[in-house]
Amino acid sequence: MQILQKTADKIRIITKRQLRITISVLILVVCTFYFTNVLSNKFHNSGEEKSAVIPVKKDSVIEVKPAVLDTLLYSQKLAKITNGDSSGKWPVKTSFPNVGAILPFKRIVAYYGNFYSKKMGILGEYPAPEMLDKLKADIKKWERADSTMEVQPALHYIAVTAQGSPGKGGKYRLRMPFKQIDSVLSLAAKINAIVFLDVQVGMSTVQDEIPLLEKYLKLPQVHLGIDPEFSMKTGKKPGTVIGTMDATDVNFTINYLSKLAKDNHIPPKILVVHRFTQAMITNYRKIETNPDVQVVMDMDGWGAQARKFTSYREFIYKEPVQFTGFKLFYKNDFREANSRMLTPDEVLKLKPQPVYIQYQ
Repeated sequence: MQILQKTADKIRIITKRQLRITISVLILVVCTFYFTNVLSNKFHNSGEEKSAVIPVKKDSVIEVKPAVLDTLLYSQKLAKITNGDSSGKWPVKTSFPNVGAILPFKRIVAYYGNFYSKKMGILGEYPAPEMLDKLKADIKKWERADSTMEVQPALHYIAVTAQGSPGKGGKYRLRMPFKQIDSVLSLAAKINAIVFLDVQVGMSTVQDEIPLLEKYLKLPQVHLGIDPEFSMKTGKKPGTVIGTMDATDVNFTINYLSKLAKDNHIPPKILVVHRFTQAMITNYRKIETNPDVQVVMDMDGWGAQARKFTSYREFIYKEPVQFTGFKLFYKNDFREANSRMLTPDEVLKLKPQPVYIQYQ
């Protein structure tokens, strides 16, 4: 009996010892996890406006979602692209964008066009592999010209094209099939590019055309362009006169994109508005920006260097909205005597510096 009692006592001692060891090990594991993860993250993110970066895979595109916008870096980048302008027009005083904004942290370099036409831009002029290689080469030129600004590749596809004939519905515009837009998205994914869908409304309206692209505009990598040149409010056919849009058209588009961004919890959208004459945009002062949409006024004219610089100064610089863009033509910039396409270094001398560059 005494032997059994001694054996039972030994078992209890061993069990208590094992329990203490087990508890000690668990405490050690928890403390190790805390110090190596929680405190480490706190240390790395302790600076003002620093942000944790969480990659989320969505529709085969990596969407990076920082927790907080780095407002100091934003302001520094904004000051840099102002490029020494002292007029007080630039930078434009707007609210900070929401988290995930591309501009002015990166410069966008885009290829523009339509797959059904080799004359509408370089995007549709070459076979896809050759076109992408050319885009990569142009991106390297911009990286060399300004090593302080990361370059974001983009494909800018004309999803609604103005037409010289009434077409179905009598609106002088043709909507591209969705399979073509799907092809653009697939191409863009190969080089981690964003996509712009461009709308030439003809005798239709932005209110009627843009909502039809909603399923694409909900995607975080898809943005929008609108082209007042082909907004025929006077009833004249596209191509016979230069069209026009008002601030009400631009504001509708901004508000529409803003709601999509909010409802789908995605980073700010970019809206590119093409312009190369005074009358193409009316009441520019009434254009209302917001944190969910970044507006680029893009100098869309072609021709000799001096004329392009004049157009930029008269219609983009003097009527500031938010950001600026500049268009380069592989063919049209050579149409006038002694004219040529400007180099990245020449474009970067502009005040403010464009953050969106489009090649057609």
